[in-house]
Amino acid sequence: MKNNGVLVFVVLVLFLSCLVFFLLLNTGCHYYNLSKKLTPEYADFFEKVRYIITNQEEKTFLNLPDSEKDQFVEEFWKRRDPSPRTEENEFKMLYFDRIEKANSLFISEGKPGWLTDRGRIFILYGPPLDRIRDPMGQSSYGFCREVWYYGNFPVVFVDRACIGDYRLVTYNLRLIQSLNLMYLQEINMDQADSPQSLQEQEQFFNFEWSIHKTHVSKERIEGYISINIPYANIWYEEEDGYLRTVLDIHLELKDADDRIVWEHDQAQEVKIEEEELTRDRSKRFNIKIPFMKIGFFERLVQKSGRMLIILKNRTGGSKVEKYLEFMIK
Repeated sequence: MKNNGVLVFVVLVLFLSCLVFFLLLNTGCHYYNLSKKLTPEYADFFEKVRYIITNQEEKTFLNLPDSEKDQFVEEFWKRRDPSPRTEENEFKMLYFDRIEKANSLFISEGKPGWLTDRGRIFILYGPPLDRIRDPMGQSSYGFCREVWYYGNFPVVFVDRACIGDYRLVTYNLRLIQSLNLMYLQEINMDQADSPQSLQEQEQFFNFEWSIHKTHVSKERIEGYISINIPYANIWYEEEDGYLRTVLDIHLELKDADDRIVWEHDQAQEVKIEEEELTRDRSKRFNIKIPFMKIGFFERLVQKSGRMLIILKNRTGGSKVEKYLEFMIK
């Protein structure tokens, strides 16, 4: 009897699995057939937004009659507009600008550049900080490859036959999620009713910084990093008439071999009276962070290194990375 019960259970599981598979397959075929019936105009829209359309939006669009599709397209872009009060839709302009640039940059794979792996990453994450290419005959890996750096994070593409067909091999892009247009549009949709738009949030990224060396020798190097941020570009929490937040600051000095020779972490409180900021929105927050490193910097003398800054606003969650060339002279 026990064996019969196990057999019944196994058969039931197999039946339910087959039923689910059939339903998924049938659903997939249904939407595939609908996509093939789109007019050229709507097919072009549906094709071009493949990287940013949600599953629910896709299903809704395909099921709509043609008489309602224009309204859907209008609402689709309106939901992603970071500044609804202006005539231009900056998100839409950026998206199609990246498609156009991808078509001109990646032309060796027998299809439009925006449909390639490199084109997709370029469109979603923007141009990399660095782009390193191993051309045919120069790679030590036995194949051609490209490495794109977003901050310190490498995104690797491989062309195993060195024929110009580059495929993405870095699948986990979670560490650069904040750069993804899909991530940005989700934030914008969630905050659509907020008086502060996505474009206004991104003003936080417009800080200025510089490196000042006050003493350089073979024994040690001293100096300071100056950071300058408009108070009006920072997100705050209100507390007893004050606007307050904390900036997490991370600094790294790397030599020409990408080895860290100095680093620093600091949590910096920013506090200003709301009335003062309202009265003078041009007021800026300034901080100087001293640095000192003892030792001989032969690699920094021969070749330039890089100073990295990562600045994160705890209140808004905004984060940015910037580099400056660093050389001992």
